[in-house]
Amino acid sequence: YLPPGYDESQGPIPTILWAYPREYKNASSASQVKGSPHRFVRVPPTSPLMFLVRGIAVLDNPAMPIVGEDGEEENDKFVPQLVSCAEAAVAELRRRGVSDERVGVGGHSYGGFMAANLLAHSKTFRVGVGRSGAYNRLLTPFGFQSEERTLWEAPDAYLAMSPFMHADKIERPLLLIHGEADNNPGTFPMQSERFYQALKGLGKECRLVLLPLESHSYAAKENVLHMLAEIDDWLQRHLVPS
Repeated sequence: YLPPGYDESQGPIPTILWAYPREYKNASSASQVKGSPHRFVRVPPTSPLMFLVRGIAVLDNPAMPIVGEDGEEENDKFVPQLVSCAEAAVAELRRRGVSDERVGVGGHSYGGFMAANLLAHSKTFRVGVGRSGAYNRLLTPFGFQSEERTLWEAPDAYLAMSPFMHADKIERPLLLIHGEADNNPGTFPMQSERFYQALKGLGKECRLVLLPLESHSYAAKENVLHMLAEIDDWLQRHLVPS
């Protein structure tokens, strides 16, 4: 999605990639065509498409398939597959002349977890936004998403996937937003609070915003506007400048 009035003669513009990884048992399932080009675009208040009016291009919901094949589980190679997907998407944006080095990454829930992992394991992105994410998989020891193994059955996968364990590698600014009353079993507010403490303790540039009375999704007008304002300020400071 491109900002109103954008013309390719303007050259590359700031861009944010907003996504949510999905797991698949094989490549054929991951490569299925989904959706339809004939659907109307819905723009809810929490959508990243809001930032089009601020002159930022949005790559919304690109496929981020995590595939398990040949006897391996999907998450055995979560990080390298995630990085490969993200870097391929950004390479295509640059090939089309839409984006330059000013590319950020963000997401909600598992998408926020994705954003933190990409900042830890890739140099592609200038800034990150994580909303209501889980950053330490040791706090979800009995599985998450499609992961059916426990922490004790697959400790290497749990550790490798946890951006909390790789906080020292994050060199780009990261904004964390969380509902203060999040009762989703995998994304209690502690996830963002402890990750923030780790990043600050390591001297990283980060900010934590807790939205009062909000659960995993945000509903109150005041909190939604606050969330949008926080993200806008973060992007204007850390993404938009050349």
